[in-house]
Amino acid sequence: MSSGSTVSEVLATLGRRYVRDAPGTFGKAALVTRCLNPWLREHPRERVVDSVFGARFAVDTRDLIQRYLYLFGVWEPHMSRWLRGRLRPGDVFVDVGANIGYLSVLGARLVGPGGRVVAIEASPEFHRRVLLHRELNGCDNIRAVNAAVSDRRQRLTFVLASAHNMGANSVVPWDGPVASRFEAQAVPLPELLEPDEIARARVIKVDVEGAEGSVVRGLAPVLDRLRPDAEIAVEVTPERMAQLGDSVDELLETMRAHGFHTYRLLNDYAPGSYPAAVRYAGAGPDRWRGPVRGESDLIFSRVDAEALE
Repeated sequence: MSSGSTVSEVLATLGRRYVRDAPGTFGKAALVTRCLNPWLREHPRERVVDSVFGARFAVDTRDLIQRYLYLFGVWEPHMSRWLRGRLRPGDVFVDVGANIGYLSVLGARLVGPGGRVVAIEASPEFHRRVLLHRELNGCDNIRAVNAAVSDRRQRLTFVLASAHNMGANSVVPWDGPVASRFEAQAVPLPELLEPDEIARARVIKVDVEGAEGSVVRGLAPVLDRLRPDAEIAVEVTPERMAQLGDSVDELLETMRAHGFHTYRLLNDYAPGSYPAAVRYAGAGPDRWRGPVRGESDLIFSRVDAEALE
């Protein structure tokens, strides 16, 4: 390793320590945006790191989610904070599109040994990461399922366009260069859940990179069997949904027909937004009545209010 590379490595380590440990947010947004985020993407590190809630994760900083865990100790801080306010001991949390299992592990700690997390992930590689993180954190209450979710039984092909965001595996057609692809058997979500898990589900989270329309259609037959306070979090990507012949409007109407109101949760994937988001609570999910034009985190709840507490 050259002396220049050594200096850069040391500076990256010190910068990461400042971002993680120093009080306040002074200069952190610029530091992670201009320096640390691009450096760690192009000069990847493989480490076992602690999250802000004390869990441990094995990460490779080439990947977006794992890089943010290395830098900040958290992924999607607003969603993480919302889940901490929702899940209680004994609850069931269903994590559809579990990725490496970050939210699954968080959920497992919140629901405790009397609760359960069902971590559903189509990618065999990420499913292995879920199993690793379940073992690393002693989360025996996670039931990990390697399967895809749709509105009917079918074989699906997943394509990953870039190894820099490995969570972007999608069934949406892609004509450009491909980093990887795999096939997975898809089934409706109720077929992957046990009756007790459906009855006790407090939160169902869906993050499936454009396939959310089919996941919700498959879930619709059991929506009325969920507990009254059940809430469903769906990351919607209108453009990707349209490529699969789906629409956000249809999804909203399905949820509305089963008594759910729509709220939108703040989310920002820009690295510069994270230092403040990790430390300061933002607004909770606010009632959303207009059209959904861009990528959004939507929360569906039977609570009828202007904001979810």
